[in-house]
Amino acid sequence: MQAREKLRNIAIIAHVDHGKTTLVDKLLQQSGTFREHEAVQERAMDSNDLERERGITILAKNTAINYKDYLINIVDTPGHADFGGEVERIMKMVDGVLLVVDAFEGCMPQTKFVLRKALESNQTPIVVVNKIDRPNARPQEVVDEVLDLFIELGANDDQLEFPVVYASALMGTSSLDPEKQDENMEALYETIVSNIPSPTEDVEQPLQFLVTLLDYNEYLGRIAVGRVNRGIIKQGQTVAVMTREGGTKQARIEKLFGFVGLKRVEIEEAGAGDIIAIAGIREINIGETIADPQKPEALPVLKIDEPTLQMTFLVNNSPFAGREGKWVTSRKLRERLYKELETDVALRVDETDSPDAFIVSGRGELHLGILIENMRREGFELQVSKPEVIIKEIDGSKKEPYERLLIDTPEESMGAVMESLGTRKAEMLNMINHGNGQVRLEFRIPARGLIGYRTQFLTLTRGYGIMNNAFDSYGPLAGTGVGGRHQGVLVASENGTSTFYGMMGVEDRGIQFLEPGTEIYEGMIVGEHTRENDIIVNICKVKQLNNIRSAGKDDTVTLKSPRLFSLEQALEYLNDDEYCEITPKSIRLRKKILNKSERERAEKHRKTAQTTV
Repeated sequence: MQAREKLRNIAIIAHVDHGKTTLVDKLLQQSGTFREHEAVQERAMDSNDLERERGITILAKNTAINYKDYLINIVDTPGHADFGGEVERIMKMVDGVLLVVDAFEGCMPQTKFVLRKALESNQTPIVVVNKIDRPNARPQEVVDEVLDLFIELGANDDQLEFPVVYASALMGTSSLDPEKQDENMEALYETIVSNIPSPTEDVEQPLQFLVTLLDYNEYLGRIAVGRVNRGIIKQGQTVAVMTREGGTKQARIEKLFGFVGLKRVEIEEAGAGDIIAIAGIREINIGETIADPQKPEALPVLKIDEPTLQMTFLVNNSPFAGREGKWVTSRKLRERLYKELETDVALRVDETDSPDAFIVSGRGELHLGILIENMRREGFELQVSKPEVIIKEIDGSKKEPYERLLIDTPEESMGAVMESLGTRKAEMLNMINHGNGQVRLEFRIPARGLIGYRTQFLTLTRGYGIMNNAFDSYGPLAGTGVGGRHQGVLVASENGTSTFYGMMGVEDRGIQFLEPGTEIYEGMIVGEHTRENDIIVNICKVKQLNNIRSAGKDDTVTLKSPRLFSLEQALEYLNDDEYCEITPKSIRLRKKILNKSERERAEKHRKTAQTTV
């Protein structure tokens, strides 16, 4: 074995919004990796538009910084459990992790999720208590919480001896003392160099390289990113590619890239322990091994947690199909979904009896919602069904996924929140009163109990509540009536354009989902009924004109503001007999069967079939 003394490979892991990406920004800026006066945008590692808009990391990305004479490869991973497929793979590339924890919020569900992945991979941890400058920061308590979490997750003795660095990523400061901050990140750099082990792979052995991430470039094609496990790899070299199915094929390394800051730099060769990118192998996939053709040996295939949620993606067949999108056919939809499989190992796509419908399974609503949002921005039109949890058969009995749910809510909303979760079969595990009017509640709840709950939760807490969840385990079926929507909807009776007069006529029936002047079609959902049943409404009605002069009462009448849905809210809102129609410009809710008479016949037939059974 040969240690690469001046090389360090680390991953940054944390719960969503605890400051990972901002921390990487400051490490990059203070290391001198960027030239003086070089413009660097904030959250430089979040390169994708959606990541920048939402302030979350979706795709794992790597960078490299020079500190003194050390090269530190840093991989920024997603904090959301829906993108856990990314986190799991990254653990194969690194020798240690920086666990970033908010100095006020402490350990959250996804802190536990990402830390479990790191400890299972036997990584060396460093704990960074971030946002130390926050009002009400409680660094010592947070360190105790982290230690309890390490013990709960079965950390070994070495892992329990983790060093702690206190930092403010926003201010670019750090120290080993919670009471005072140094004006730079020196304490963190030194802790990384002193505690994270250098790679110990052997450069004398035959080549092995595991493809952990995939990128794409229109000039170079697919680019495989990963770590050289052993041996040396050179530009122009002929290699063996060992596929996931067990086959072997020959290929040639056209270009090799190392990382400096946020840039890829062409290199001639790389050795064991280096994190690099390889171009020139056209049919390469995640989890495959690039090896020495004289002695091809495959590395273990990456084990990825199974999806827990599925939806049906369909070709858009509404009356407005093809108006706004560029890609509307089943062939294009199929191509796009199978292309996503190449880079997203946590996704599954299954064909159905219909050529126009595909069952897409993922790790959660956010995971599938991001895919849908990316597709609509690319010009796709599609329809999707209500998200459903995936029931598994384990040891001869059916099991469903359960989530660990953590809620921070004002004290006055606590009763309403607990009552609402009780109806969704949630089991309360813990309650902590912080003494500042805020209460933290911890629950274990069937995953389907959370579908559609977020909107209700924000209403109950008047927008002051914070809700976080992560996959816990598979458990026994929780019975019927868990989750889902209990209100009926207002369904349009005809095609046309919504009018102020027509909408005024149905305003007392419920909440409306659109504004006057919106084009609608028969079967489209235009509002929520105040009761449990659906009703048909005509909001295209036009006021009859006559020569009797109004006393002016219409001048003062105003409509209540409509409830407008984001994509995630629309997906959560769906019922079993509804679709969400998604186009580049619009998100519409509709009934699966648009015609009222056909809908009634289908419902009658369903009830008859149930009675017979």
